[in-house]
Amino acid sequence: MPVAVPECEPAVLPGVKTGSPAPRTMRPWNVVLLNDDDHSYDYVIEMLQAVFGHSVELAFLFAVEVDTTGRVIVDTTTKERAELKQEQIHAYGPDPLIPRCAGSMTAIIEPAE
Repeated sequence: MPVAVPECEPAVLPGVKTGSPAPRTMRPWNVVLLNDDDHSYDYVIEMLQAVFGHSVELAFLFAVEVDTTGRVIVDTTTKERAELKQEQIHAYGPDPLIPRCAGSMTAIIEPAE
């Protein structure tokens, strides 16, 4: 014999929102290239083309800015991709045009504002 189950509203705790959760947005991160005196414009342009796929023109503008201001945002992306691009910059190697150059350029990542 079937048992009748009374219908009831689902319990809702005070202060708890119901419904589907809001979509999570990924916070953007900047890859920031830092200047030094051990890398040529040619190196910076070539590295930015290889790592980011930037055009020669854009890479040149970034090279001028990093040389002038000491830093330049070369990409804004997800944190994971920013970390990957930072590692690729650090692994790119020394500038063969500058004998005293001992290694790659330095980049940092920071949350985009």
